[in-house]
Amino acid sequence: MDVIVFDKYGSADNLYVTQREKPVPTADQILIKVVAASFNGSDKEMLRGSPFYARIGGFVRPKSWVLGSDIAGVVKAVGPDVTRFKVGDEVFGEMPGYRGGLAEYVCVDGALLAHKPAELSFTDAAAIPQAGTIAFNGIIKQTSVSAGQQVLINGAGGAGGSFAIQLAKHFGAEVTGVDNGQKLDFMRAMGADHVINYKKDDFAQNGKQYDVILDLFGTRAPRTVEKSVAAGGTYLAVGGPVRRILQLFMQSGRIKNETGKRVEMMGVDQNREDLVEFSRFVVDGPVKPAIDQVYPFEQAAEGLRRMLDGEALGKIVVQVSDL
Repeated sequence: MDVIVFDKYGSADNLYVTQREKPVPTADQILIKVVAASFNGSDKEMLRGSPFYARIGGFVRPKSWVLGSDIAGVVKAVGPDVTRFKVGDEVFGEMPGYRGGLAEYVCVDGALLAHKPAELSFTDAAAIPQAGTIAFNGIIKQTSVSAGQQVLINGAGGAGGSFAIQLAKHFGAEVTGVDNGQKLDFMRAMGADHVINYKKDDFAQNGKQYDVILDLFGTRAPRTVEKSVAAGGTYLAVGGPVRRILQLFMQSGRIKNETGKRVEMMGVDQNREDLVEFSRFVVDGPVKPAIDQVYPFEQAAEGLRRMLDGEALGKIVVQVSDL
């Protein structure tokens, strides 16, 4: 079968198509023919080997790793111990360890997968898992955004950010989106009331405060962003450089005690439950996947390059195979 791998850290130029044996499911696994996959921030980290934790399992160089956390496809075989899925089921979700989806076939135990709603295409379904669950946690599960609140989303022009804008607006918040100048109109189209070009205006320095800040880049020091959080408010960072992650872990308690504000990392465990909960918002209508482009399998590197360059408006999806 065809699979896209990389065996050295760096740029999208390091991706190439190769052949591997079609996997065979063990007793508790299912074999999935992947129809569509999509790129996320985890792919950028894994490809570049940065932050440092992205090199776990391959300190000097990756061992022919396969990108692709999010997939949507069809179950083609099941192990004898599998009860949740059967041959022919259409499924979607995340790959364990955030990788392995850029292949014609994958074998997984199915713990992170859900049945694909009939209302969703494979393309839309593949665009949801990681970005959708991040938005779900940042706007609902870990903050409970409500009507009238001021919400800022840093990185709002990407996949998770576009979902977060729509969720926050659905719950009645006034939303400010932050990203590069090419994404201002896109963020407005997603529902943002205000937009900021981070190259011209630093939200952490403009004197404004917000009830909830969801930072999808996490590059600012805790003491800097704390000033932008309103009394009793919350700042949640997703990822970021190791030094910033350590600072947040070390300073979050002190900031909470001194100011009453939450300034911390947002942990999002891979799980089926969040995926199912968020998908209801997509099926019911208030949230829609924003798909920048769908790339053929052999052009996956081009799609990843567009995301790495900060040009993608929403999600980059790869058409891995036909049904």
